[in-house]
Amino acid sequence: MNCIIVDDDSLSIKIIEEFVNRMEGLTLMGSFSSAVEAVNMLNNNYEEIPIHLIFLDIEMPEMSGIDFLKALDVIPQVIIYSSEEKYALESYEYDVTDYLLKPVNYGRFIKAVGRARERFEKKELPVKESTEIFIKNNSSLVRVKYDDILWIEALENYVVLNTFREKYTIHFTMKSIADRMPSDKFMRIHRSYIVNFSKISAIEDNSVIIKIDNGNKLIPIGKSYKEKLLNDINLISR
Repeated sequence: MNCIIVDDDSLSIKIIEEFVNRMEGLTLMGSFSSAVEAVNMLNNNYEEIPIHLIFLDIEMPEMSGIDFLKALDVIPQVIIYSSEEKYALESYEYDVTDYLLKPVNYGRFIKAVGRARERFEKKELPVKESTEIFIKNNSSLVRVKYDDILWIEALENYVVLNTFREKYTIHFTMKSIADRMPSDKFMRIHRSYIVNFSKISAIEDNSVIIKIDNGNKLIPIGKSYKEKLLNDINLISR
């Protein structure tokens, strides 16, 4: 696995570098004391130099670890390490592989990398295309078919999945839910909306129309998303 380290503390970088170099199967592609430089490298060179794992400090002055994750176009596996536990819950919204507390010991480091390796190997195997997603609803897990989801909308620190019969509110960011939904079925058309392609009945001006039981739902199209939406629809129609 190709990996990088993002940390503003030079001593912490040296410790993680030493741990990485002692482990087989890890190739250190670089260490960054600036989170902004790391974001630019990842977003601009992802296809040329794929990074499979990031060791990320969460408390950095220029850009926090959470802001770093928000800025990435593609989020690889991430192992966060921090002197504070308080960021753990928020970090798991980004599907981080593990969360380590400083000072990081080598045994705990090995365990975290083992988890990353398992996930990496599973991702490399061919998998059957999923047609559904499980959503936590109170104390239970609800199975929801992708075809039943009409649109997804942002609601402060939550997102709402709107289906034919129900609405499901979950603690997720729009970026995280967009990354989890199949791109051949769903598309983000606004900073606050993701729509199911197959449920669009019409596009008028700067809105898409989705038919619901009691009429039509008009969903706005953001300026920065309109061109891609129209291009993708053209591709589908050909």
